[in-house]
Amino acid sequence: MNKGNKLYEGKAKIIYETKDQNLVIQHFKDDATAFNNLKKANVEGKGVLNNRISEFILNNLSQCGIKTHLVKRLNMREQLIRKAEIFPIEFIVRNIATGSLTKRLGIPEGTLLDKPLLEYCYKKDELNDPLISKEHIFSFGWASEDEINKIDKITLRINDLLTGIFRAVGIKLVDFKIEYGKAWNKDTEEKEIVLADEISPDTCRLWDMKTEKKLDKDRFRKDLGNIIQAYQEVARRLGIMPEETNISEVNFGKTIPIKFKKK
Repeated sequence: MNKGNKLYEGKAKIIYETKDQNLVIQHFKDDATAFNNLKKANVEGKGVLNNRISEFILNNLSQCGIKTHLVKRLNMREQLIRKAEIFPIEFIVRNIATGSLTKRLGIPEGTLLDKPLLEYCYKKDELNDPLISKEHIFSFGWASEDEINKIDKITLRINDLLTGIFRAVGIKLVDFKIEYGKAWNKDTEEKEIVLADEISPDTCRLWDMKTEKKLDKDRFRKDLGNIIQAYQEVARRLGIMPEETNISEVNFGKTIPIKFKKK
């Protein structure tokens, strides 16, 4: 599949057109950002790991009936995905209190929530992705009530599935954020809601079940170091791991060998 013109470049990915108007190529960058792009760095190899981890998770979700934008992985850094009209909303699921939730409400760090907490944020970098209610979504036409009700059910189902996937390898799924879009279904000849973007240590908070060591982007946010090693540990536990390659983490000057399993 040949890449065409660049359609969009975000903080962590680039989208390219293809000859098929309903398919695009998603390229995973090595850029690490936090606090709405106020903190930036290049972490060599992060895009390779996120590509493989997200592919693994989306394929597992697809096997459980979750419709996603993923068609297939093309290479170390790129995926062929369905072109989707993205809802301007981030859907956040929290299982354990941390991050902005503890800051906003004074909830003690690490508090286990009685049930998953679902939050919505308006995707607008210049406004720092503000927290919004369903009423905001409906009032401004960002999604219909039927669409949100459907997405809520899918999101909680994804939380159940992800919690099981990570628990099986000794990892707590603390929280995560996901996005949805509407993509063309050639079989039904109409658009349908699909899970889009990615699911990776960039978009999830993942803690080791025994030590509560952070295995996600908080290592970058909080200057904890060893970012690549943490992402690599997640991939190792999930049983992923393509061709052998060496990647170096510029923040630490170390070369980290990564060996992936060939499919």
